[in-house]
Amino acid sequence: MSDRDAYIEKTKAKLDQWNAEIEKMEAKRKEAEADAKIEREKQLEDMREQRDQAEQQLKELKDASEDAWTEIRLGFDRAWDNLSGAFENARSRFK
Repeated sequence: MSDRDAYIEKTKAKLDQWNAEIEKMEAKRKEAEADAKIEREKQLEDMREQRDQAEQQLKELKDASEDAWTEIRLGFDRAWDNLSGAFENARSRFK
């Protein structure tokens, strides 16, 4: 084998190695994207659950009698603070 042929073989082997590395990196990127997508879906689901709970509590507040309204509102305010914090936490992880 001539020096030229050996050089070309060596260079081709290096390029093959680079191609293999690129493929591994691409697979890792896709895996990371899939993991990120799963995490984002979880965060969205958490946000939807918080919203649904807030909507349910708001409905209970609207449906409350005048006599029970003050007591229900106090409970709603506490629950709203908790739900708001959980929603904001989920939203901040989404960014």
